[in-house]
Amino acid sequence: MATSDREQPRTVAPTMAPPVRRAPWVLFALTLAAAVWLAWRAFGPEQLGDPLATSLLAFEKQNSLTVFSAQLAPVVASDDERMLGLLKSKQIAVIPARVEYRLDLSQIDRQRMRWNDANRTLTVTLPPLTVSRPNLDEARAQYIREGVLITRDAQERLNRNNTRLAEQQAAKQAANPVLMNLARTAARDAVQQNLTIPLQVAGYDNVTVEVRFDGEKDASQ
Repeated sequence: MATSDREQPRTVAPTMAPPVRRAPWVLFALTLAAAVWLAWRAFGPEQLGDPLATSLLAFEKQNSLTVFSAQLAPVVASDDERMLGLLKSKQIAVIPARVEYRLDLSQIDRQRMRWNDANRTLTVTLPPLTVSRPNLDEARAQYIREGVLITRDAQERLNRNNTRLAEQQAAKQAANPVLMNLARTAARDAVQQNLTIPLQVAGYDNVTVEVRFDGEKDASQ
């Protein structure tokens, strides 16, 4: 009998695990403070008199900073039919996925900083955050399978379809406004602390660091 393979991948309503917020920037800030202190001791206050130069020193050798991460749980399903529809199988999968929100520090230059000496305020404009490709943890995936007979080829195809759909769903979930706002807030907090500490170490007391993203209104205006 001739065979006909058909696959009908589909997506069911996604679920989202509570986001996991991480703060790797705490150690980062302390390291920067130590670096600025050593530079201050080595070169003296005359060399670090410019607050913008001091702030840029904080980012000089950093490429990117992970400011936030979220644990997601996309739920997907795929169907498979073989032998002219006589063999039908279905697989529902819940595959945990982690995404990270990163800030490209290499884009932060003097043009993105403004110092107001009158009120000792440093304003920093950040580039958009980048979201990593979802990292699927298929070792912890949960499956529900339906079908009288699920062949090896059918199982492999169902797995491939569900992996692809789970990655797509996780990427969509990661881009939703709630998580993006949480990530931006974490980025603002991280940059504010990463710059405030070195400035204070360099002798700028009572300094205020205001952080915004491209396109956002300046809080001082």
